[in-house]
Amino acid sequence: QPDHTEKTTMWNAIKAKELAGITLSESLSMIPAASVSALVFAHPQSCYFAVGQVGKDQVQSYAERKNMELELAERWLSPILNYERD
Repeated sequence: QPDHTEKTTMWNAIKAKELAGITLSESLSMIPAASVSALVFAHPQSCYFAVGQVGKDQVQSYAERKNMELELAERWLSPILNYERD
């Protein structure tokens, strides 16, 4: 999942800190570092895919839908941007 900001939603839903002692750093890295998380959807016809590069129009739309500043969305999605940030 390219947008790690959703990790806080997942952490709260599954009570990761309370039940497993796994916390998130300011940059949303998991502590301890050996921790792993994933969103896995099981279905006989499911298939997995990689998220490709995204354009500025997609990031703008995403930021609006998340109610997030464009610059913040660009920072979190920087590994998959197909353009240079301003």
